Amino acid sequence: MNLFNSALGKNITFVRPEYFIVRGFIGIPHIKYYYVFLFFVYIVSVLGNTAVMAIIYLDHNLRTPKYIAVFHLAFVDLFGSSALMPKVLDIFLFNHRYVPYNDCLTFLFFCYTCLSMQVLNLVALSYDRLIAIIYPLHYQVKVTHRFMLSLIASFWVFVVTVVLIAVGLLTRLSFCKSVVINSYFCDHGQIYRLACNDYTPSYVFGALLTALIIWFPLAFIVLSYLCIGYALSKVATAQERYRAFKTCTAHLSLVAIYFLPILIAFTLMENIHPNARIINLSLTSVFPPMLNPIIYVLQTQEIKVSVKKILNIRKQSKMKVKKVIIK
Repeated sequence: MNLFNSALGKNITFVRPEYFIVRGFIGIPHIKYYYVFLFFVYIVSVLGNTAVMAIIYLDHNLRTPKYIAVFHLAFVDLFGSSALMPKVLDIFLFNHRYVPYNDCLTFLFFCYTCLSMQVLNLVALSYDRLIAIIYPLHYQVKVTHRFMLSLIASFWVFVVTVVLIAVGLLTRLSFCKSVVINSYFCDHGQIYRLACNDYTPSYVFGALLTALIIWFPLAFIVLSYLCIGYALSKVATAQERYRAFKTCTAHLSLVAIYFLPILIAFTLMENIHPNARIINLSLTSVFPPMLNPIIYVLQTQEIKVSVKKILNIRKQSKMKVKKVIIK
């Protein structure tokens, strides 16, 4: 308890640096081409997520609780990519590695908030699939527009609160030695390890944050799919099981894309090279937002139908305009 009290003390003078230096990759030649690659991934992500949001907004048939969550996932992916990638590109492509102290903490806040919301949005989608398959007759009563909006809003309140606490604890640290962050952005764990006073509160809260944002959501998703698998095993025909499971394939693909790289990074944390860690985490940050729209367009029947409908409407309107011009 004394450790937390000292970290939150009012009469302590904290040494705050003017800036942090984001190191990035170590000893890799021509690494700027990698950041150019990330830039193109970011552009595809922006276009794809904007398209998914537009499709859901334009098609009234997609304004269901499930697609509220899908729309929100696209929004968070777009917001998160825009919070991370422009700053990363500015740091490494334009060699602005000296990031002011307050800017670094702000950068950290937005990155962690968006990454956390991406994971919790997968929880919302897994709950939607769980109720839809196990309680199909009660789905419209249990999962309403109001419920989904309230669930997403509660996730935002939770995430903003815990990330603000994490940032607040960082402001209780003194940095009187190195200010070099061994990561590609203002990484929470890499920052508090630079402190020259006791960083136990940040360490403990970082571990708690990891459990709340990664392990608990993953455990819920795995448990929900075990329940879904058990429920589907009771369905009479293989065709019915396949049809029900097909509605989960897009969500399962997203879960695999998000969690597999994270699990690899945590499993090999002590043995992984810093450059390998940066590649793993950077790709984890930018690839899911790019792939999510592609997965939903290719694997979700409702969105396929919606895209065809919108394209047909545009073709018909163009044909009408041509006929009017000819007359």
